[in-house]
Amino acid sequence: MSIRWEARADLVVVGSGVAGLTAALTAHALGLRVLVVTKAAAGDGNTRWAQGGVAVVLPGEHDPGDSVARHVEDTLVAGAGLSDEAAVSAIIAGGPAAVTRLRRLGASFDRDGAGLARTREGGHTAFRVVHAGGDATGAEVERALLAAARDGRVPMLEHHIAVDLLRTPAGAITGLLVLDPAGVPGLVAAPAVLLATGGLGQLYQATSNPEVATADGIALALRAGALAADLEFVQFHPTVLYTGAGARGRCPLVTEAVRGEGAILIDATGAPVMTGVHPLGDLAPRDVVAAAITRRMATEPGGVADHVFLDATHLDAATFRRRFPTVHGACLAIGVDPTTDPIPVAPAAHFACGGVLSTVDGRTTVPGLYAAGEVARTGLHGANRLASNSLLEGLVVGARAAEAAAADLAAGHLADTRLTACAPLPTVPAAPRDLLQRVMSRYAAIGRDAEGLAVVASVLDVSALDNPLETLALVEDAALTLTARALLASAAERTESRGCHVRTDHPHADDHTWRRSLSVRLTPSGHPVLAGPALLRSAA
Repeated sequence: MSIRWEARADLVVVGSGVAGLTAALTAHALGLRVLVVTKAAAGDGNTRWAQGGVAVVLPGEHDPGDSVARHVEDTLVAGAGLSDEAAVSAIIAGGPAAVTRLRRLGASFDRDGAGLARTREGGHTAFRVVHAGGDATGAEVERALLAAARDGRVPMLEHHIAVDLLRTPAGAITGLLVLDPAGVPGLVAAPAVLLATGGLGQLYQATSNPEVATADGIALALRAGALAADLEFVQFHPTVLYTGAGARGRCPLVTEAVRGEGAILIDATGAPVMTGVHPLGDLAPRDVVAAAITRRMATEPGGVADHVFLDATHLDAATFRRRFPTVHGACLAIGVDPTTDPIPVAPAAHFACGGVLSTVDGRTTVPGLYAAGEVARTGLHGANRLASNSLLEGLVVGARAAEAAAADLAAGHLADTRLTACAPLPTVPAAPRDLLQRVMSRYAAIGRDAEGLAVVASVLDVSALDNPLETLALVEDAALTLTARALLASAAERTESRGCHVRTDHPHADDHTWRRSLSVRLTPSGHPVLAGPALLRSAA
C-alpha cells in the first residue's frame, strides 16, 4: 500500500494526554511547527481517568516539615532501589513550577480555605496531593490542556494511528508513517518525534486503563532501534471496583485517596487486610497493598476468592459524596452505597513503571526520538510508582522534552528529512488479543514463575501471525504482542521479587544481583532480547 498523503512539521507529538499536550504547548510557544497525532478523539486518552491528583510540594502550601527532599525520599522508597536518584530529584523539583504553569492555563484545583486542598495517598508521608473535582483531577488537567491547545491553534490529527517511525539509513528520525481514519497511509515528515502514547493496560483482561492503552509507543520505539527498560514492573492498582466475576476491560478506579481519608481494607469476614503487613498499613505503597490483597484472596476468607472490601462507612456521608463523586457514582451504578456498604474491590493492571528508555529531557537512544509520560522510563518510578507522581511526570518531562527537541533542532543535531528511507507498511506478528490478555492475566500479572512465563511465551509464539499493519486493530494487536514478549523476556530474567515484579518461585529481593534495571532491544529479525543494564543518563 503506497503513501497517499503527506504533511510536515518540526516536531510530531504522538498522543494527546498530559505529557503530549504539555509538550505540544511548550514547543508551540518556542516557535516550532508542531503537529499532534492521536488515534482517538483528543480527550480520549488515559489522563482524564486519573482520580487522585498531582503530588507536589508547593511553596507556602505544605505540611509542617514537608519538603521537596522528603517527596524525593518517599519516591525512592516506593521505587524499591531501582529509581534513578538524579532523575527523581530533577522531576520532583520541577513539580511546583509545572503546576503553576498548569494553573495559568486555567486548571482549577480544589481549595481548602486560602490555599489548595491536599490529601495523602499510599507511600506518602505527608498530605501533598493536590486534586480537582474531588476525584476528577485527570479530567480537569486534560480539559485545561486541551482548551489551551485548541485556543492556541495547535494542529491535531485526531483518529490517526501512528504505524512506524521513519529513519535515515543511519537510524535518525525523519518522520512518522500514519493511517488516517479511513485507513489511508500517509507520511508526516519531521526531524523530531515525541512519543506520549501512555501505557499498556490492555495487555491484561482487567485494567483501570481505557481501550486505547495498547503499548503503541513502546512498539514504535523498539522497532526503530530504541531501548526499553523496566518493562517487568507493571503496577496493579490495589482497588478497582469489583463489578462481578470475570469483569473485563476498563474497570472503575477507587482512588487511593479514599484510604488516605481513612477507609480500611477488609476481607469478607470483616478482618483487616493490612494489619501487620507494613508500617504504613492501608497507605503502604501500591505494590505492597496489591500483593497483600492477592495473598488474602488466595485464602478465600468467607468463601470469597476474587475480591476484598474497602470500608468507608465510618466516614461522613456528605463529605464522601463531595470529595469522591466519581467513586460514589460508580458504586451506586452497581448497587453499592459506599456510605453504608463496604466497597467490593480487587487489584487490576494500572501503570507501566518502565517504558522507552529516556532521560529526564525525553531523549532516547535514537536521535530525534523523544518520550514523555507513561510510555517513557525516565528512572522516576523504579520498581513501583509512588501514587500521583504520574501526572507530575507528564507535566515536567513533557515540557522538558519539548525544550530538548527545540534545542537539538536549533543546534543542527537532527536529521534532514530529505534523507528518509521510506518503507512500506511493516509486516509484523500479532497474536489474538483475547488470547494474549487471558494468558498474560493468568501467568504474567501479580504472581509469576518461570513455568508460567514460559507458557505465555509459547502461546504467543504459536498464535502470532504476520500481518501488514493496515488497520488500527492490527497496529494495536501487534504492539501488544511485541510489548508482551519484551515484558516476558525481562520478567523471566529477573529471578527475584521486587516492587511490582513478584516471582512466586523467587519470593525475595536480591540486591547483590538485581539492584539494577534491565533493558530490552530488538534483534534484526524483530525478537526482543536483553540489552544489558539501563545506563542512559542526562544532565538534570
